[in-house]
Amino acid sequence: MIEDIKKDANVRMKKSIESFVHDLAKVRTGRAHTSLLDSISVSYYGSQVPISQVANVAVGDARTLTVTPWEKDMVAAVEKAIMASDLGLNPATSGMLIRIPLPPLTEERRKDLIKVVRNEAENARIAVRNIRRDVLSDVKTLLKEKEIGEDDERKAHDQIQKITDTFVAEIDEKLKEKEKELMEI
Repeated sequence: MIEDIKKDANVRMKKSIESFVHDLAKVRTGRAHTSLLDSISVSYYGSQVPISQVANVAVGDARTLTVTPWEKDMVAAVEKAIMASDLGLNPATSGMLIRIPLPPLTEERRKDLIKVVRNEAENARIAVRNIRRDVLSDVKTLLKEKEIGEDDERKAHDQIQKITDTFVAEIDEKLKEKEKELMEI
């Protein structure tokens, strides 16, 4: 029973880490990466769809993304959606190809992005701690229902804390990597 609870905690904490890594990928560094445009939606025949469903997004070079809409009618809509996003990008269109040059980050912008990344890391840590709290609550319920003894409860508490510490350390490691990546010029 305790093993099932620990496995559940492990799976849920891994999902929190995956979500954190996904959020980190959205934070722009100086390099071009296709996931940068994942959060942009385009109006396509009356419904909002991700840009990747109406166009091919590729990396032109280290500082340029290229977007090639599949329909000629979508060029203007895709360009408008990119300009309207909060990414601060200015696309340049030539026929069916939209080039998006990524301006180099200023020192001030890098520091702002580090604050954003640290906030994301703190949110991930909170999520992991909330999972720990839920799991420990389940263990206490087992103790109250006399399905486990106090020794088992204490041992489970220690094991769950070790799992939590492992995941928090992983979050901190990913945060350090992203901060280092952001500070590279």
